[in-house]
Amino acid sequence: MNATMLLLGGSGLSALVLSGAALLLLRQARHEEALAARVVVARGFGVAGAARRPGITPLRLVAGLGLAIVRSGLLSGRTLAELEQALVTSGFRAESALGLFVGSKILLLIVSSALAYLVVPADMATLTRDSVIGVAALAGLLAPDKIIQRIRTAYRRKLARGLADALDMLVICTQAGLGLEPAIARVAVEIRYAHPEIAHELALTASEMQVMADSRVALQRLGERTGLESLRRLAGTLAQSVQYGTPLSDAMRGLAAEMRQEILIAFEERAARLSVFLTIPMILFILPCVMIVVGGPAIIQLIKALSQ
Repeated sequence: MNATMLLLGGSGLSALVLSGAALLLLRQARHEEALAARVVVARGFGVAGAARRPGITPLRLVAGLGLAIVRSGLLSGRTLAELEQALVTSGFRAESALGLFVGSKILLLIVSSALAYLVVPADMATLTRDSVIGVAALAGLLAPDKIIQRIRTAYRRKLARGLADALDMLVICTQAGLGLEPAIARVAVEIRYAHPEIAHELALTASEMQVMADSRVALQRLGERTGLESLRRLAGTLAQSVQYGTPLSDAMRGLAAEMRQEILIAFEERAARLSVFLTIPMILFILPCVMIVVGGPAIIQLIKALSQ
């Protein structure tokens, strides 16, 4: 019990210190934002209301807490790179995304352990009580990772679903005489309502192609940023077309046909697995009914014969 109290006290003290550091960082960020807004207003590019200080919100507090942990050096550079890559491939590209993610992990760690300490009965064995609190703390620490993993899977699925349509539109644009960069920008505009995820990625790629000297680097970043194999193939095909001067329409038409075929094969694989998935429901629900219908009259006759 004493060890548990010391653990909770240390956690609370750490949370208090980190919260104070987060508040200091937020105060500094607010000051910098206010100065930037005043510069914009002084130059005549903004309005007077832009110089108002943004209020402190719970999300900003959590982000400040995570930013304080990131800047403290407690996490290695490799870990931070992996976290950033996971957030980027999930569609979170804001500057405060990493701080918000790390801060939410620490906050859930403290909250889950505190709730477990309050909920677990006091007369429980010390080892069992400490184990429950440790499991609750671990669950709170790993919960954001599981959420991000599910979001990343859903985001990649949406990207793959809209990629074939985007390729068809790219073929149409290139056949109409547009270059690669204008075609990507045009498709990003036209497809934003049907597939907003792939539209966002294409728009970001078109913007990078405008500012980068080598467009192939922007195309490679498209595949690396999403982590999707089909987009990496698309980026590689477009980069080769730009490098060797091959017709874009022919390359994208062939790639679109391959991706359509892959989607069809994936649907066929899912349909082939239905028979396996239906085995357990058949055994649990359909087979007992069939046995009752088939063997019910015989059982009734047997019961009547034995009762006489």
